[in-house]
Amino acid sequence: MRRLLADGYELDDDPSRIDVAAVHDFLSKHANWALSWSYDEVKRLVEQAQRVVGVYHGTTLVGFSRTVSDGHWITYLADCYVLAEHRGRNLGYELVRETVEAGPYANHGWLLHTAEASGLYKRFGFIMRSDYLMERPATDA
Repeated sequence: MRRLLADGYELDDDPSRIDVAAVHDFLSKHANWALSWSYDEVKRLVEQAQRVVGVYHGTTLVGFSRTVSDGHWITYLADCYVLAEHRGRNLGYELVRETVEAGPYANHGWLLHTAEASGLYKRFGFIMRSDYLMERPATDA
């Protein structure tokens, strides 16, 4: 999948295009859930994900999501972000939409942990199950 967005942005789920160093930089410096993650750990998580989606501006990775799934029933949305300087352009919405609704796991039940941006995820049918856990029930295939 490769989809052009407004203003020179694009979404792409080609794993070979993911800039692991950029993902590690964001996660290890700005993501409260991943501040201690090593480069090797992030590289392994990216490589072993069932799907990764990048948001690009030109050749620069400015947003990312990682999908982990059992392949049958439940799927987990992880490490979803858009760099601060690129926010306010609906990129987070498009990233989540592509990852959750347009991908191969669209009909699965989804889980994610977040203390932020719950409003964005609620737009895709996620509901709060606890202070940090959100769930999107499976849909009929």
